[in-house]
Amino acid sequence: MDVQNLSVDEMSKYVARFNDLTGSQDSYIDDHLPGHQRFKINLIGMGVVEAARPELMPNIPLPAHGFNLGMIQAQPGNGAALHAHETEEVFMPLVGSWTIVWMTGEGEKEIVLDPFDSINIPIGVYRGFRYDGEGTGTLLTIIGGPEAGKVDWHPKVVEAAAQIGRTRNEDGELMVSK
Repeated sequence: MDVQNLSVDEMSKYVARFNDLTGSQDSYIDDHLPGHQRFKINLIGMGVVEAARPELMPNIPLPAHGFNLGMIQAQPGNGAALHAHETEEVFMPLVGSWTIVWMTGEGEKEIVLDPFDSINIPIGVYRGFRYDGEGTGTLLTIIGGPEAGKVDWHPKVVEAAAQIGRTRNEDGELMVSK
C-alpha cells in the first residue's frame, strides 16, 4: 500500500464540520407525508436519496468504498416510512431516542434505541424509524455498499405519496407533480 503523507490543509478537505453541513427536507417520496418530515444529510456517498439536489451532495467529497454515511434530523413524531434496501443499514441515535419499526408477517414490530445504541437492519427487511425525543433529534445512518441502490418503498407508502403528487421515474428519481 502506498502511504499518503497529507498536510493539515490537504486533510481538511475530508472534514465535514457539523455547523456547516448541507442537506435537504426534500429527498424522498415520503418526506412530505404526515409524520415523515425530516432533514437528510449525506456525509460520505449519496446513500439512497431519490432527489438530485446540490444540497444533497456529500459533505465530504470522499468516494464511498463499501459504505455510505449520513444523518437524519427530525422533530418529534417524524421519521422515514417503511422501506427496504438491497444493502444492510445501520442506525445509531446521536441525539434523542428513536423508534425503529419493521414489518413482519404478523404486522409491524418496533424497538426503541437511545443515544449511541446501534441496530443493523438486514437486507430486504421493510424498516422505518421515528424520532421520539424532544427538540431536534439526530440519527446516524450507514448504508452498505459503494452502490447503495434505490429505496424499495412499501406499497402503502408509494400509494400515499402518489396521492400528494410524489412519485419516482424508472430510474428511481423523485418526480413531483403537484
